[in-house]
Amino acid sequence: MTPSARISAAIEVLADIAERRRPAPDALKDWGLSHRFAGSGDRAAIAGLVYDALRRRASSAFVMGAETPRAVVLGMLALVRDLDVDGIGRLANGARFAPEPLSDEERARLSNASLDGAPPHVAGDYPEWLDPHFAGTFGEERAAEGAALASRAPLDLRVNTLAADREEAEQELAEYRPAPTRWSPLGLRIALTAEGKNPPIQAEPAFLKGHVEIQDEGSQLAALLAGAQPGQQVVDLCAGGGGKTLALAASMDNHGQIYATDSDKRRLAPIHARLTRAHVRNVQVRTPRGGEDALTDLDGQIDLVLIDAPCTGTGSWRRNPDAKWRVRPGALEQRVKDQIETLDRAASLVKRGGRIAYITCSVLDAENGAQVRAFRQRHGFAPVPPAELTEALGERAFLFRRAALVTDEGVLMTPRRTETDGFFVSVMRKSS
Repeated sequence: MTPSARISAAIEVLADIAERRRPAPDALKDWGLSHRFAGSGDRAAIAGLVYDALRRRASSAFVMGAETPRAVVLGMLALVRDLDVDGIGRLANGARFAPEPLSDEERARLSNASLDGAPPHVAGDYPEWLDPHFAGTFGEERAAEGAALASRAPLDLRVNTLAADREEAEQELAEYRPAPTRWSPLGLRIALTAEGKNPPIQAEPAFLKGHVEIQDEGSQLAALLAGAQPGQQVVDLCAGGGGKTLALAASMDNHGQIYATDSDKRRLAPIHARLTRAHVRNVQVRTPRGGEDALTDLDGQIDLVLIDAPCTGTGSWRRNPDAKWRVRPGALEQRVKDQIETLDRAASLVKRGGRIAYITCSVLDAENGAQVRAFRQRHGFAPVPPAELTEALGERAFLFRRAALVTDEGVLMTPRRTETDGFFVSVMRKSS
């Protein structure tokens, strides 16, 4: 396919997403099935265009003065791909399979593709109803924080210290030119192209042998800040597919016991194979049956409960850009209720002197600081001070605290501040 044809395809996919109100991966898959002549390179390039357009949907529409799929794609080419009006005109030229030629108005707007005067939610590319929430967290910096959440994410890997060290893994994956992550002592980062196509890491021997896991640096840091120690009794209360369970097991060097569970047993399905591949031996998976609590025998016995809380996912928009346009106020209200229920369950599991590590991939205070403040009013827990919270990062701890947004309730990482996904971490110790 020609570059022009790929742009036409991206416009077609965006129209399908808008008309049928469906997730981008579903629309892209259907397009590929109905256009089997398109090779893998074409499909990756089209997906890159679609996701870049979704990341910058509001600002692209502002530049073009219209919210149509065509306008959003053209605006994105100027804002994200740095094409001038002539470069865009050569792609939108009306030739076979190419978009129609630029109109005079489109040319005028693309010649002055500026966000001057754009309100924060437009410049930051997030839904308008979330602006008060972003203002509550970031104040006057909310547009810049939103714009960072609208950028592309790199591919981060966590080295599994149960099977390898970072230097060994770096050598195994040398063809992808991985670089050590900025904060995590266990991480490697691989830069991606404009198309955003991930390299086939899951087919690499380093992955198959359990030497590396795919995990954003922010998620790696969240697991490290939880502070799991060898020999402890630990519960991963929202384990899902097991990403943080594996990280906890490595921190504990396979000593002690981790109980991994989730309210939805379907989310636990991948964890068993992942545990085997990662050489993990200290995890007991507790699968709930018939809605029953799978942890009643552990009440008051646990050193650490890790809560990777259900949330709106506002911190992960770099990786799932269409999700931000589908999130609604009702979803936030439901997630807040779920978080309260999960935190209260964790409180009964922790023994005196034990800790809860509360983690979200959200940047909204309603899911972060406000939840912690309300929980501490309900239960006898005290916050772990920032210096103690970050000591697992060693010499990086001081600079990390300066980079992240540190409050009395915890630490917030963002793409703009820490070059990670958006993660909130609060660790609280039971004092009574």
